[in-house]
Amino acid sequence: MTLPEIDAYFRKILAIDEFARDDRSQNGIQIARSDSDISHIAFAVDASLETARRAAEWGAGLLVVHHGLFWSASLTITGVHYGRIREFIERDLALYAIHLPLDQHDTLGNNAVMADRLELEDREPFGEHHGKCIGWKGRLPAPMTLEQVSRQVFASADDQLGVLPFGPEQCRTVGIVSGGAPGDVTQAIDQGLDLFLTGEPSHTIYHHCLEAGINVIFGGHYQTEVWGVRALSTRCAQDLNLETTFMDLPTGL
Repeated sequence: MTLPEIDAYFRKILAIDEFARDDRSQNGIQIARSDSDISHIAFAVDASLETARRAAEWGAGLLVVHHGLFWSASLTITGVHYGRIREFIERDLALYAIHLPLDQHDTLGNNAVMADRLELEDREPFGEHHGKCIGWKGRLPAPMTLEQVSRQVFASADDQLGVLPFGPEQCRTVGIVSGGAPGDVTQAIDQGLDLFLTGEPSHTIYHHCLEAGINVIFGGHYQTEVWGVRALSTRCAQDLNLETTFMDLPTGL
């Protein structure tokens, strides 16, 4: 398949165009390549020199990431930024970024997959950003402790960046927004949820959560955002009949 054909496929299954105004990431093709067909697509959370090298060594013609190299602010192509872009161009490796559209998707999204792992019932959109909900909320099938929730989502209760155990010992209702969304806990508080699950911690919400009596799990930005690219890798292999791989390069953050 050609890069424009793959771009059209992504725009068909993901709301890329709908987020064009509100997402500071430049979703879509960020670096092009030659006109030759693409038979191998690599997927990763972050675009970096290491992911470019690994993708190229695997034989990919395209690297698809959640966090690309270009955001709203223009960057001069110097220093580290230059080194990354040079690697893509010299390897004839295209780069495609999908940020909020991959958080928001109802089956492939980071938040939807975590909701699936918790088997949330009565699921509804949650976590409003610029008029669009990118997360999900729902009810657990049975009450769970914070440790049980962590193990259910991440297979371990030891790798989280932090926990605020300020709510009920047994959680029934959960709101999920992946990545750097600690401020969205106010929406969880307003909606009376027992638990808010996100990626990055923030000092500024500590006392607010304590006084409101809500539990928070900070699962890590990376750990809460591997799900979308993994799911999309599997979907592309099925739909496009191409070779795909997910490259796991955890940051610990």
